[in-house]
Amino acid sequence: MIVEIVTTGSELLLGQVINTNVAYMSARLNELGFDVVYQTTVGDNHDRMKAVLEHALSRADIVITSGGLGPTQGDITKEVSAEIFGRKLKIHAESKRRMDEHFAQRHVVWTENNLRQVTLPEGAEVFLNYNGIASGVVLENNGKYLINLPGPPSEMKDMFERSLKPFLQRKFGFKHVIVSKVLNTCGIGESLLETKIKDLILAQSNPTLALLIRPEGVIIRITAKASTHSEAKKMIEVVEAQVKARVGEYIYAVDDENMEEVVAKLLKDNCLTVACAESCTGGMLASRLTSISGSSMYIKGSIVTYSNEAKMKFLDVDKEILDTKGAVSPEVAKQMAEGVRKAVGSDIGVGITGIAGPTGGTDKKPVGLVYIAVAGKDNTVVKENIFSGDRARVRYRSTQQALEMIRQYIKNK
Repeated sequence: MIVEIVTTGSELLLGQVINTNVAYMSARLNELGFDVVYQTTVGDNHDRMKAVLEHALSRADIVITSGGLGPTQGDITKEVSAEIFGRKLKIHAESKRRMDEHFAQRHVVWTENNLRQVTLPEGAEVFLNYNGIASGVVLENNGKYLINLPGPPSEMKDMFERSLKPFLQRKFGFKHVIVSKVLNTCGIGESLLETKIKDLILAQSNPTLALLIRPEGVIIRITAKASTHSEAKKMIEVVEAQVKARVGEYIYAVDDENMEEVVAKLLKDNCLTVACAESCTGGMLASRLTSISGSSMYIKGSIVTYSNEAKMKFLDVDKEILDTKGAVSPEVAKQMAEGVRKAVGSDIGVGITGIAGPTGGTDKKPVGLVYIAVAGKDNTVVKENIFSGDRARVRYRSTQQALEMIRQYIKNK
C-alpha cells in the first residue's frame, strides 16, 4: 500500500515549528510494512490544501494528514477533506460528550469555536482523542483512504498507536515489515566511504543500502522488507557482514548508540581513566563523557584552558612553544594532553586546541583547524583536522574526533 503523509500548518512552512510528526509517522508506518512514498507540507489555505490532498489521493492508496483539527478559522483540514469526499459536517455526539467532560473537569466553559473540533464528516470512522479534544477521522471512497490526525505530537502519537494502527491492521493486515539497521561511522568521508562499498550499493535490491551525513559522521543505513522481523534481520546481517569486511574499522556503533556511550563502555571494561584539557571546545568533551551514568568510574577531571597563561599554569605547556608555534599547534595539543594526564593522574589525557571561528583564522591557520592529542603512558598521538561548518559544528566535530581517537587508542592498546 502506497502512503502519502500530508502535514498541514503555515507554521511548518515558516520554520516556526519543527515537523517531528512526519518523522514519527514515517518510521512507524515503515515498521508496519507500508510504503511511505511521498511527504508533503501545505499551509492553512483552502485552495492549496484541496489541491495537495486531491493530488495525494491520485497517487497514493492512503493519505494521512496531521494538523488543522483545532478550533480556529485556520484549522481547515477536516473541512477540506469532507469537501473532497462530498460529505456534510455534523456534531459527533460521543466527541461532544467527551469535550463537555474535558472542560467540566477543568472548570472551564468551552466557547462556540470549540464545536469545530467535534464537528465531523458524516459517515466517517472516528478516532476519539484521549489527549485532547479534536477527534480524528477516516474517510473512504473507491478504495482510497483519507485519514485526519491531530497536529500536537502527543495527541497524534497516542491516536496513531491507539486507533490508527489497529485500523490499519484490521483493514489491510501487516503482510510485510520494513526493518532498518544503522551503522555509525567516524573518521571517513562520504565520498571515500561510497568508493569502498560502491559495488554493494549498485547491486542493492532488497536489502537496500544508503549513506546519510549526520553531524557525528556518515551513517550507513541497511533496510530490508520481509514477512517477519526475524527474516528481515537475517537479510540485513548478510549485507552488514559484507559492509563490515570493507569498512569495519570506521564503524563504532549501531542504531541509536552514540560515541560517548561506546567510549564509556571501553573505558569501564578496560578499567581506564581519562582527563580532558580543552581550549576551543570549552568543556564539551568532558560534558559528553559525563553525560553517561557512572562516568565517575572513568573520568578523573577536566581543565578548560582558553588562554596561554592558563595552559602554562595548569598544564605546564612550554612558553617558548606557545611563542614560536602558537597555541593552535600539534606541539601544544601534545603538551596539553600530557599535562592534564600528569596533573590529574589519569591513564589517558586528551588535549584539544583549535580555531572554531567564525573569526580568528589566517591563511596558515584557517577557521576549522583543530589539533587533538591523546596521551597514554608510553606514547602520544596527535591528529590535525580541518573541520567545515559554523562554530557549533566545528566544536562538536572536534569532540567527536577526540572520542574516536580515545576509542582507537584503547582498541590498539
